[in-house]
Amino acid sequence: MSFLKNTWYLAAWSEEVGATPLARTIADVPIALFRDESGAAAAVLDMCPHRFVPLSRGRVEDGVLVCGYHGLGFGRDGACRRNPHGPIVSSLAVRAFPLVERHAGLWLWLGDPAAADPAKIPDLSFIDQTPPESRASGYLVNTANYLLMVDNIMDLSHADYLHPDTLGGGINTRTKGKVEEQGDRVTIRWHADNELLPPVQNAFLPEPGQRADFRNEVTWHPPGVMVQRLAFGPTGRMATEGADSLTVHAMTPESKDRTHYFFCHTSDALRGNPGLTPQIRAVLLAAFGNEDSPMLAAQQERIGDADFWSLKPALLPIDTGAVQARRRMDRLIAEEQRA
Repeated sequence: MSFLKNTWYLAAWSEEVGATPLARTIADVPIALFRDESGAAAAVLDMCPHRFVPLSRGRVEDGVLVCGYHGLGFGRDGACRRNPHGPIVSSLAVRAFPLVERHAGLWLWLGDPAAADPAKIPDLSFIDQTPPESRASGYLVNTANYLLMVDNIMDLSHADYLHPDTLGGGINTRTKGKVEEQGDRVTIRWHADNELLPPVQNAFLPEPGQRADFRNEVTWHPPGVMVQRLAFGPTGRMATEGADSLTVHAMTPESKDRTHYFFCHTSDALRGNPGLTPQIRAVLLAAFGNEDSPMLAAQQERIGDADFWSLKPALLPIDTGAVQARRRMDRLIAEEQRA
């Protein structure tokens, strides 16, 4: 499978990389993440040039990543800093990758370093504007292709059937999504008035069970970052009594059939009451980990190694957003391969 290279991938949450190196495979490339003596994060190929063992199985000493097999040490630029067995020569170097720490995450660029413009990282500044104790964030590994996981978020009608007791309830099916393309981005909007809300949102209404106005929007940034905005409030009073939330869903491919899933949910409710954060995180982890993940894994198993389009999926109107995102990815990868 071909992956986009000249793009930023969310490789880890910042808090995942501390005193010890972290191994993470991104788009079939093994990466070792670590922090140098100043605390700045770095990313290098997770393979020692000497005997090809994973550098992530070593340790960090004074900001140098030391191989656990023979003690060779490498700096954040991939250059060898230590050779206990002789002189340092040019062959003792490992590939380093552009890495930017932003929005509580570490963003990795696998392509041409000269093209690695941090301005191309999706704007997730709402994370920075939210105190850490009010962020319901998490990380899961899923045994499914990352585009299947993008499909899952770009078609939220599935929530009515897969998450009926939390995120569903029928509103996502009754509300027909409207899709808009903006350059490389795709946005889908589900707007409804005087509706019955999903169970999770219903619990936050002034009077649970009352009818409400509902605004749910997802914007996809290639290859796999989606920002979801969900706002709701009593019918006709959303401007004065409404609740608002923002969630990032980042699907980073590990391989053709494994995906790193990062999420971070923020809301008015969590900023006002940080004590709710563990509860909301648990709800999201249960929905994603116990419901979405097994279904997507089963879907991947049935698809196997077949190309998605070769199976000729019977498309429905609810698939419009996901299909447009897939078509855009096909074009971006084809353009990159022609360049």
